[in-house]
Order: sequence, then structure tokens, then C-alpha cells
Amino acid sequence: MKLNNSLQLFDLTGRRALVTGSSAGIGYAIAKGLAGAGAELVLNGRSEARLAEAVNRLHEEGATVHAASFDVTSPEAVEAAIARIERDIGAIDILVNNAGMQRRAPLDQFSHAQWEELMKTNVDSVFLVGQAVARHMIARKRGKIVNICSVQSELGRPNIAAYTASKGAVKMLTKGMAIDWGQHGIQVNGLGPGYFKTELTEALVKDEAFSAWLTGRTPSRRWGDVEDLAGAAVFLSSDASNFVNGHILYVDGGVTATL
Repeated sequence: MKLNNSLQLFDLTGRRALVTGSSAGIGYAIAKGLAGAGAELVLNGRSEARLAEAVNRLHEEGATVHAASFDVTSPEAVEAAIARIERDIGAIDILVNNAGMQRRAPLDQFSHAQWEELMKTNVDSVFLVGQAVARHMIARKRGKIVNICSVQSELGRPNIAAYTASKGAVKMLTKGMAIDWGQHGIQVNGLGPGYFKTELTEALVKDEAFSAWLTGRTPSRRWGDVEDLAGAAVFLSSDASNFVNGHILYVDGGVTATL
């Protein structure tokens, strides 16, 4: 009996992926990884200039890529944008809810305005974009949704209680989406990055004491590189994960495995 080519399970040729917050950092790296597996891309970001730069870079590397600049925290903007993408570009087969932000402060000094901004960006966007895209996926009886969680979906650290709360909410929203939409042929999973070297963590990377503490606690003994996320993102976006639903895949070098 001839062996099946298991690599075909990871092939995203003919699939279209919308990645929110993808003009830089983790979102850009995930989008690039999906393109490397054959996916057509729709990049999203708040800054049209940065988004255009990201689109151009990926286009030069051979990707088929489109830009969609819209506010992922606005119900009206999200509904209009998703309808426009579906009409003018094509069906969204894969959604990666990556848009997010961080605010650091002792919880007793964290303002209500900061709380609302963080929750809208990190949680509301997942609900709004996920719901708008899922309605089209439900009609087609297929789709992949990957919500970007964090090791802070499981772990706490000083001065980031609000962020931890938001990423814990994303973890449980992911499970709820999987429960409600799994019957329609949709798989909804979470991808939980650990500590990665990005523009947002540059100060921490350069902090020798923190880096020494982190690498000493991480079984893999290093910071993550954003390229480390590509394989997990492709897996959760492909037919290889067709019976994986409501799962959070942590890509963290083992941080969540140790105290």
C-alpha cells in the first residue's frame, strides 16, 4: 500500500488568510509563515503607511498579499471591512486574530481608561472580527480561526494584571467559539507565544538581569524568535489540525511547563 504524502496536510495553496495586526512583529511573522505554505494574505493594521510597507516586503518575496486597514475594535468598521474583503478579494478561509497591546502599571494605579483601551484591543477585537468572519464560514461549512493568546493566558507577572486578564479571556473565548462553531466545520484554536524578541519587548531583551532570569527559567534557554511561530500557525491553519478544536498551543520554549 502506497504511503500518503503527509506534507500535503500542511499545504495552504488556494486558501486566503486574514491576519489582524500584521504590519510588524508576531503578526507579520505569522503572515509570512502562512504565505510560505501557499496562502494568499490579507494584512490588517492601524497605520496605512506601515501596512503598505509590510505588503510590499511580502510581495517582493513572492506572496500574494492585500492590505485592509480598519479598526478591529469598531463593530461598524469590522462589519464593513469583512464584507468588503469577502466581496472584493474573496472568501476568508483562515482568520488569525493577532491585534493586541500591552500596558504596564501596578494594578492599583491602572486607570479605567487604560483598562477599557486594553480590553477593547485584546478582547473585543477577537469577538468582533471572529464573529464577522465566522458568519461567512458558517455559511460555507468550513474555516480556521487562530486566536493569539499568550503564556499570560496561564501565568501572572507583576504590573500586567490587566493584560493577564485580557489574555485569559481570549483563551476562554477561543474555547467558547470552538464549542459554538465546531458543528459548522470550523476549527477555532489558540496560539500562545512565550517571550519573543519583538519591537515591543526590546527593552526587556536589553535588560540583562531580566534576560538572565528569563533564559534561566526557560527550558530552551533562550528568547523566542518570531520565526518559531510559523510552524504552529501553519498547523492550526491547515488540514493537519482538522480534529483539533478549542485547544491552546503554547510556543514558549517550555516556560509554562516549569515553576
